[in-house]
Amino acid sequence: MMKCILADDEPIARQILENYIKEIPNLELIASCKNAFEVIEVLQKQSPDILFLDINMPKLSGLSLLKTLQQKPAVIITTAYPEHAVVGFELAVTDYLLKPFSFERFLQAVYKVNTKNEATNTIIKEEKETPKTIFVKSDKKIIKLNTDHISHIEAYGNYIKIYTDRMILTPQTLTEFSEKLPECFLRIHKSFVVNFDKLKLIDGNQFVLQNEVKLPIGKSYRKQVIDKIDY
Repeated sequence: MMKCILADDEPIARQILENYIKEIPNLELIASCKNAFEVIEVLQKQSPDILFLDINMPKLSGLSLLKTLQQKPAVIITTAYPEHAVVGFELAVTDYLLKPFSFERFLQAVYKVNTKNEATNTIIKEEKETPKTIFVKSDKKIIKLNTDHISHIEAYGNYIKIYTDRMILTPQTLTEFSEKLPECFLRIHKSFVVNFDKLKLIDGNQFVLQNEVKLPIGKSYRKQVIDKIDY
């Protein structure tokens, strides 16, 4: 279900849009606004998926409204004026409907939002599934590492030890290196960061990796370890 709001100063235009929205099962109208200021009030309280927006409205135009929004839903312009189309698309609107538009044309615009959302979700999924790589300096070499292969990292003075199928010593702090790692990595001790995907079991205050390496869980880190497990 996609939540949407509409903004148009003409009652008849609002009624047409409201009727069109009711015809589409996966659309839910959460606000019908008469001007841009009402839109701002709604956006301060809710996060709709689609904004159907007229351009020529009193005091603040639809395009002026878009320029003020840092974060905005998918925007479908609904207007009788074709001359603003270029500016509209420069503001990354999803579609530009010229009044009077048919239900079929309205449906095409909604379909574009669906298609865009599906493409975005696919990209996010692919990014999550793609193994991340990082580069570390060791001696005079620059080594490319797949983070999936890292079991844990250990602080070692002004260096850290990175454990994969071997140990790599690199000159940086544990905190600096941790900032480059994906979410599956967690600090469990002032001297250790682990790849949570490599967990075999927790034995008291010991974090046991799948390769049977046992690492201490610091007292101040225990809660976040338990929260990560979420059992």
